[in-house]
Amino acid sequence: MSIAADEQEATAPESEPIPLVLSVNGVKRELAVESHESLAEVLRDRLNLRGTKIGCNSGECGACTVVLDGVAVCSCVTLACSVADTQITTVEGLATDGELHRLQQAFIEHGGFQCGFCTSGMIMSAYALLSQNDQPSEEEIRIALQGNVCRCTGYVQILQAVRAAVGSA
Repeated sequence: MSIAADEQEATAPESEPIPLVLSVNGVKRELAVESHESLAEVLRDRLNLRGTKIGCNSGECGACTVVLDGVAVCSCVTLACSVADTQITTVEGLATDGELHRLQQAFIEHGGFQCGFCTSGMIMSAYALLSQNDQPSEEEIRIALQGNVCRCTGYVQILQAVRAAVGSA
């Protein structure tokens, strides 16, 4: 980078925070975000919803998956300023009155996790699928989870957990 470019970058004005209103886990939230902040950063750092993990920060691993207006999305590559007036569900929003969602319970019962890093993303991808199709085929489950990477379980227990949750609907 040239000296002139360094000087220009050093004197560039900072952007103004962008007001944002959205619903997270059924609660209306109002905050100001920077234009470069990802949804994952806002959920974790501003709203203290730490179930959303940041793994690759490039949308490849699925650990950051949340449900945005009914669709599973990688929140690490979704700009927070682009989700105004949306409904976002994170893994923290699945339990009801202290009772785990059937997917969360199935992951526990079937050992669908080891280190746990990918678990919330896997659960949210499966949740998005089951919200649209309460009796998915094996192939549909595999397709729904294909954007999620797990380096521990080998996927067998994860698939068993999702199938068990389907059976308990």
